[in-house]
Amino acid sequence: METLISVIGGANVDLSATLNDAFIAADSNPGHIEVGYGGVARNIAHNLALLGARTQLLTIFGGDLFGGLLHDYCKQQGIDVRLSERELELRSGIYLCINNHGGEMIAAVADTEAIRAITPEWLAKKSGDINQSDFIVADTNITEDSIRWLMENVTAPLFIDGVSSTKAHRVVNALRNAKLPYLHTLKLNLKEALAVTETATYAEAAQKLLDMGVAHVYITLGAEGVYCRNAAEEWLFPSLPGDIVNTTGAGDAFLAGVVYAHAKGIEFPKTAQYGLMAARATLMSLKAVNPDIANILL
Repeated sequence: METLISVIGGANVDLSATLNDAFIAADSNPGHIEVGYGGVARNIAHNLALLGARTQLLTIFGGDLFGGLLHDYCKQQGIDVRLSERELELRSGIYLCINNHGGEMIAAVADTEAIRAITPEWLAKKSGDINQSDFIVADTNITEDSIRWLMENVTAPLFIDGVSSTKAHRVVNALRNAKLPYLHTLKLNLKEALAVTETATYAEAAQKLLDMGVAHVYITLGAEGVYCRNAAEEWLFPSLPGDIVNTTGAGDAFLAGVVYAHAKGIEFPKTAQYGLMAARATLMSLKAVNPDIANILL
């Protein structure tokens, strides 16, 4: 049977503003604004679907207009949303980011109220379906208790995206409080990795995460590439050349590439190279998910 990948976490509307020139604080800056559909988990699921993977998304859609649009858009992209729910009393998630004229993010705000409804109890009701998966991916938009529930109850390899320096702490806390602390894969960027481990280098951060119970660590380093490590080996892969037009969604694409590589039987650390190819595809697009990712990656 075809490999099934379940993705659990955030889905929201993306408002992405990119400046024409250098940023001027406390002033109106000329630029262009893109409206799209995002959320870390939704982006990962979308990338996986574009790559041809059988993908189901478990999320909460708000009861407003955005919620209906998000739900329908996910279905149109080939993502199975039958395990997701729509909560009429909740507003949909919105992610607002501002990028400089080079495509690098200056600041962002994420309103993810709806995702707090993904509780351990909500997940437990769907545990039978979740554990039919071959791989499970989650983002840290869900609560620390829900992350810990996944660590303790899922039977397939669990991959987690750290999302942000603040939310990545939920993974570390969940590992510290889990009955048997173990996580197959954790993907963080450098800022997140140093923040959650209180270390000074990515190598120190990775070792500390291994000691906590993470089996495979990927720390993305922006233009410097990615550092990946497990108990047996460590690798530093350089970033791939390409014209960067937008950084939003690149980290999500990286993890999607890694998961896709695992699903295809690629062994660590070569999985990181698939992640880098997927990230490059996104960096070269104004969208958080590049619809041409399958052509670029393969």
